[in-house]
Amino acid sequence: MSQNQTISFEEFSRLELRVGTILACEEVENSYKLYKLTVDLGVLGKREILSGIKKDFSPEELIGTQVLVAANLEPKQMAGLVSEGMILMAVDEDKVTLLVPQKKVKEGTKIE
Repeated sequence: MSQNQTISFEEFSRLELRVGTILACEEVENSYKLYKLTVDLGVLGKREILSGIKKDFSPEELIGTQVLVAANLEPKQMAGLVSEGMILMAVDEDKVTLLVPQKKVKEGTKIE
């Protein structure tokens, strides 16, 4: 999206952002960049989310980490699996940083 494009507040408010905790992290067979993450979203349940962050993080670094999740995206087929959300991150050139809460909060907490 270019810097000149805008969306309405109504469009933005349709996006449901929640805090989740990564419970498990598995490598996706035949993929050099994807992990399959199991994320606890509290009241929304556990979700499998695929994320192309394998070169940036080890499974040990991810498990137990709280992350921000776009929780109401339609499921997306990737590498023969279904991703049920998106982990939010900042990408500065080739460096990836997970967006995380400043302190631990309850899983499923809504981002406003």
